[in-house]
Formats: sequence, structure tokens, C-alpha cells
Amino acid sequence: MNHNQTNSSVLIPLTTLFFLWGFMTVLNDLLIPFLKGHYQLDYFRSMLVQTSFFGAYFVGSLAYFIYSSAFEDPINKIGYKNGIILGLILSGFGCMIFLPAGIIDSYPVFLSGLMVLGFGFTILQIAANPFVSIAGPKEKASSRLNLAQGFNSFGTMLGPLLGGVVIFSLLSGINAISYPYFFAGLVFFGVAILFYFLPIPAWKNEEKIEKGLVSLEFPNLKWGILGIFCYVGAEVGIGSIIINLLGLPEFGGLKEEIASDFLSLYWGGLMIGRFGGAITQTGELSKSNAIKAGLVMLAAFLVVAVFNLLKGGIGFSEILLFFPVAALSFLAFIIGKGKNRLTISIFSLAIVVSLATAMLGSGKLGLWSLIGIGLFNSIMWPNIFTSAIEGLGKYTSQGSSLLVMAILGGALVPPIMGWLADEIGLRLALCIPVFCYLYILWYSTRSFWTKK
Repeated sequence: MNHNQTNSSVLIPLTTLFFLWGFMTVLNDLLIPFLKGHYQLDYFRSMLVQTSFFGAYFVGSLAYFIYSSAFEDPINKIGYKNGIILGLILSGFGCMIFLPAGIIDSYPVFLSGLMVLGFGFTILQIAANPFVSIAGPKEKASSRLNLAQGFNSFGTMLGPLLGGVVIFSLLSGINAISYPYFFAGLVFFGVAILFYFLPIPAWKNEEKIEKGLVSLEFPNLKWGILGIFCYVGAEVGIGSIIINLLGLPEFGGLKEEIASDFLSLYWGGLMIGRFGGAITQTGELSKSNAIKAGLVMLAAFLVVAVFNLLKGGIGFSEILLFFPVAALSFLAFIIGKGKNRLTISIFSLAIVVSLATAMLGSGKLGLWSLIGIGLFNSIMWPNIFTSAIEGLGKYTSQGSSLLVMAILGGALVPPIMGWLADEIGLRLALCIPVFCYLYILWYSTRSFWTKK
């Protein structure tokens, strides 16, 4: 593979893959209020949805890391393409478990299906993220990963819209989740077959890789692991309670289906920002790229607006209120000047301010401060990920598995927020993400960005 030229034959099918797992991941935010009501759960127990799903990331990544440290990198051995196929098949089996879970109407069996799905996504993450990073010039790695994550966010934007209709309106009873997930399993198997026949290079790293915890000798990776932990935990935690938060009188007392449309805007904000990041995060921001980023973000905003207007849950006047929030994120990109870590600093600071406003404010100000966080979350994963694996070379796969392991944040932070919500209230539970983003702000401003 030519690393000096972007490989479109890799990027196009991979962006489709990013869309698919984004769509499925965000459905957890709908499963939480649905299963909470169906099984009469408190906030803490309902958050076990995220613990089961993201906990599987940790267990799977830990097993992968231990094996690769003691013996050899399994995905590097079989090739990244085959690793992706394996992840798709495992994800399909996880979705299939939802059908028997629905037949016996068992919450623990649903959680087991989510765990298997999480194991599948673990393999996909370990294989796909570094594959995108190496599919072209090194200096544009953040740009490519932002582009791929943009399609991931397109999936997370559509998930609440389509899933909200199916789960809360179209189907009734436990079939509202068991049948859709069974169908999703068939889709995963179909995509696995498609990937098998696609002419994607089965890239492998031919360098001899030392055994042991060598990758942890890179300080940017070591502290970046905690950065990914904090980001994923905060992002998932916020998304997990948005529907319940918007049901509070302070935010308008919205019904679940309408609140799921606002959840779509939260995740749609990530798409808008990531397409902007795909153009701006190239090291230096030129005037022409700034203009292109503005136009692309405007186009992405229109896509989000059109899909929501077609759904009919949110009116045109509400969509207009989302525009100035999106404009602020564009301004943040300009201030970031295309520099990876500077942009992380600016965006994490903006999120801390937004969270404080959502905790203390109410009405439209509190609502849009909460929803607008998605826009500033947009570049967090790709920018932290590429910063963390910078300079790892032949240890990139091992470092990638450690970063994916840090998705454990999505398993631990939401239940902590759920416990706080039960004890002191939903709004005050947002203090946990505040601490997470303060760490990310610290991480992005440190001076340890040196190679081993």
C-alpha cells in the first residue's frame, strides 16, 4: 500500500463500515429508556446496557493486548481485511441473540447479546481505525479519521430518528427491539460477505514487533489512553441520559419519541463537526480550506435539518436555533488553526462551559447547551486517537488495542452518572463529564509530545 497517497479503495468501504457501527451503537441510547420502562428499572440498572456493551470493548481489547504482547499481533497476522470480516461476523451473532432474548423476555439475555455485539465492534475498532490512519500520508491521518468518523456520526444521527419510530411507535412490546436487532444481524452477515469479495488490500506490518508492553513507553499513548477513557465515558454518558433529561420540566417535559429527535441532533452535531475536521485537521489551516470546511459543515447541517424535518418531530423554528450553535463550532475550528492538540483544547473547554450551562440553566438555553455538546465532541476521538498513536510505528496495532480498551469509559462512566442521578438528580449527574473534559483539556496542553 502506498502510504504517500490516499487509498480510496480502502476509505470508501471503510466509511460505510463506520456508518454501520455508528448506527448500531447509538441505539443503546434508545434501549436504555425502553428497557427501563419495560422492566421497571432504576437509572443505575438501566445503565447496565452501556456497561455490557462497552465493557465488552475492555475485556476484548485486554485479551487482545495480552495475546499480542505474549505471542504476536493476531490481526496483523491475518491481515486487517480479515480482521474486519471477523468483527462483522461476531457482531451479527450478537444481534441474533436479541430474538431468543425477546422470546423469553429476559433482561440479562439482552445484555449478553449486547456484550457479544461489543466484542465484534472491538475487533472492528482495532482493525479499522489504524487501517484508516495508514491509508495515505501521515500528516493527514487526523483528517482521514475525521472523515471516516463523520460517516460514523451520520449513522448515529439517523439511528435515533429511525430507531425512535420503530422502538417507540411502530412496534409494540419487547418485539420493538428483538426483531430490529435480528434484522441488523442479517445485515452484518451480508456486509461480511461483501467485504470478503471487495478488492481491499490485506495490509500487514512486516516489521518484527518486540513482545511486552513496549508501546506504553510512549508518553503520548500512555496518557492518551486515559484521554480516550474520559472522552468515550463522557460522550456515552451524556447521550444515555439526554432522553430522560429532556423529559424533565426544566427542559420542556418532552415525550420519548420527540426527545429521540433531539438526540439525533446531538449525534448529528458530531457528523457536522467531523466533516469540518476532515478538511481542517491537516496541521495548518489555509484560507481555502477554512472556506471549504464552512461549506461542508453547512451542507452537513442541511442534511441533519432535512432528515429531522422529514421525520416531523422537530419544527423548522427549532432547527433554526441549532444553526448558531453549529456556527460557533466552525468558529472554534478557525481558532484551532488546523492544529490537532490546539483544537482538542478549544473544543474541550467549550464542552465544559456547555455542561455548566446545562446544569445551571433551563428552557431553550439549557436544552441547546446540552445538544450542542455533540458539535464539540466531534473531533475528540479522531484527534486524541491519532495524537496517541503518533510515532508508534511498528507498535501501532498494540497501541490501538490499548486505546480501544480505554472504551471501558463507556461502560463505567454511565452507571456512575446513573447512580448520581438516582441520588442527587439527573442534571447534577452532568458533573462527572465535566471532570472528564477537564482531564482532556489538561492532556492536550501537556508538553510530553515526544517519541520514545
